[in-house]
Amino acid sequence: MRLLSKVWREAQRSGRRLLRDRSGLAATEFAFIVPLMLVTFFATVELSAGIAVDRKVTLVARTLSDLVSQAVSVTDSDLKNVFSASYGVLSPYPTDTVTATISEIYVNDAGVAKVQWSQTAKVAQNGTTIAATLTTPARKAGDTITIPNGLKVAKAYMILSEVGYLYKPVVGYVVAPAGITLSDLSYTRPRQSICVLYGTSTCPTQ
Repeated sequence: MRLLSKVWREAQRSGRRLLRDRSGLAATEFAFIVPLMLVTFFATVELSAGIAVDRKVTLVARTLSDLVSQAVSVTDSDLKNVFSASYGVLSPYPTDTVTATISEIYVNDAGVAKVQWSQTAKVAQNGTTIAATLTTPARKAGDTITIPNGLKVAKAYMILSEVGYLYKPVVGYVVAPAGITLSDLSYTRPRQSICVLYGTSTCPTQ
């Protein structure tokens, strides 16, 4: 009986000593906090990069529509140069996951906006050199398109640029490894003429 009592008292003293012991507390807390700190760090990096790319996508869209709107007419070669120059805005981020479409829109008397011409491009990047290749247009001439009510001015032309970028995270803690598509568009009215000619000698009104 005395042995059992002695063991019990010793167990109590050991328990009290354990509760008072703080020698390993910092290491234990550090072990719990480090994973959280790492996740927070990578999340911050991914979020910052995503925001930076999203802003550049907006700049690409604005640059595309602005450059085309300054021309009186454009050819395939002109459009390739415009796409290449605009995609350069994305530097230092890769351009292999970006697709852009440039279209001219005409608003008729009924306020209906229709595509007059359209071209889509992909680019290949080799170091600092960017070369654009025209692909199958995402829109076709004659397609009806929805535009903001404030832009529905009868008998008016507009240049519409649409840009999509597949952003793939470095780590994938916050954004899925497959990535998310960042997109934006921009409307600009022709600067030098009523419309920007492409493949025609007069302004089309499909």
